[in-house]
Amino acid sequence: MKIRNAEKSYLTVAGMERPAHKRPKKPNLLFRTLLKLVSLPDLIITRFRCRKIGMERLGRKEPCLILMNHSSFIDLKIASSVLYPRAFNIVATLDAFVGKNWLMRQLGCIPTRKFVFDIGLVRDISHCIKKLGTSVLMYPEAGYSFDGTATTLPDSLGKFVKMLGAPLVMLETFGAYHRDPLYNELQKRKVRVSAELRYVLSAEEIKGMTSEEIGEVIAREFSFDNFRWQQENMVRIDEPFRADGLERVLYKCPHCLAEGRMTGKGERISCGECGKAWRLTEYGFMEAENGETEFAHIPDWYAWERGCVKAELDSGTYGFTVPVDIYMIVNTKGVYKVGSGELTHSEQGFHLTGCDGQLDYRQNSVSLYTLNSDFYWYRLGDVIGIGNHDALYYCFPENDRSVVPKARLATEEIYKKLRDTRSGTRN
Repeated sequence: MKIRNAEKSYLTVAGMERPAHKRPKKPNLLFRTLLKLVSLPDLIITRFRCRKIGMERLGRKEPCLILMNHSSFIDLKIASSVLYPRAFNIVATLDAFVGKNWLMRQLGCIPTRKFVFDIGLVRDISHCIKKLGTSVLMYPEAGYSFDGTATTLPDSLGKFVKMLGAPLVMLETFGAYHRDPLYNELQKRKVRVSAELRYVLSAEEIKGMTSEEIGEVIAREFSFDNFRWQQENMVRIDEPFRADGLERVLYKCPHCLAEGRMTGKGERISCGECGKAWRLTEYGFMEAENGETEFAHIPDWYAWERGCVKAELDSGTYGFTVPVDIYMIVNTKGVYKVGSGELTHSEQGFHLTGCDGQLDYRQNSVSLYTLNSDFYWYRLGDVIGIGNHDALYYCFPENDRSVVPKARLATEEIYKKLRDTRSGTRN
């Protein structure tokens, strides 16, 4: 998938008109049917099946909140098929509206900015359920999973569900991550895809629970490990390109500890610093070609990287400054390359400068429970996204791509540190 983009000066883009807020529309049956039809080819190819659990408890026209794990581009196609003919609105990021705002509105999409506090979004979702009588599909993780496990969820999710007061449903996919993992540069694998549509909580049950109790239920529902699922179900993936781009996730060598020197190609990943190499097997295990296999499980390797970042934060040594190409989104007309600059990340937050001295933007860590990091974003490259309601800045590192996954880990650990310090629970 590509996105409409062009080069313009920073001052030109900064001066563009911002879009006025519009209430979400109820998607009509025609557009819901069209979305289902265009989704069919991929679902047929993957021999898609869905198991429904407890859904008889939900009325045929009763609006609900549907939470779905975010694995790959097939997610919306799955939802459009499984939920049909139920009318539902979709929470989608603003970049998805670029160049196709009218169509997205007709489909019932609600625009939002990733990881930017948006009280308007809360009102829009409430409007859909309470005024339009439609359900709402939401990806609470907001970003695709890097390592196949659940990404960080906002602390406020339980409170939001309780405030909404609508039945809660979970749509979980199996195989979608392995068919098209984010790191693998849109190379599709031959993997069967399935899903479970589960009724989780009724409106009455939600009313009798605390926000914390609801949050615990959601956390359990979002407890999954796609590589473990592959291994336990003996799902064979033998494509010769299955490790292409794997260094996007496994950016740090566990043998020599070098960062940004890993290369994933074919079915193996190797370190350009010490030369050690590992093979990604057909069943999702890592095997060292020589010597010890430090981590046979990719999520364990990724968790170790997280631990290394946390240690840097605790010792006060974390931080980076990298040269970046800078793109901006301020409305749905396009994404604009506005120049180059430098992106700095520290425990205090992000600092972006550039565009011949015209751009100087800071975003503190208190506002970020996780980070909009993405691989091969609209085929433009690996990106770190920051911003606010006025403008979104997409920063593409010119040299070291390893800062993209590392910055997400660091952002999450910084937020936890700040949260725990405020609550007095951190040692």
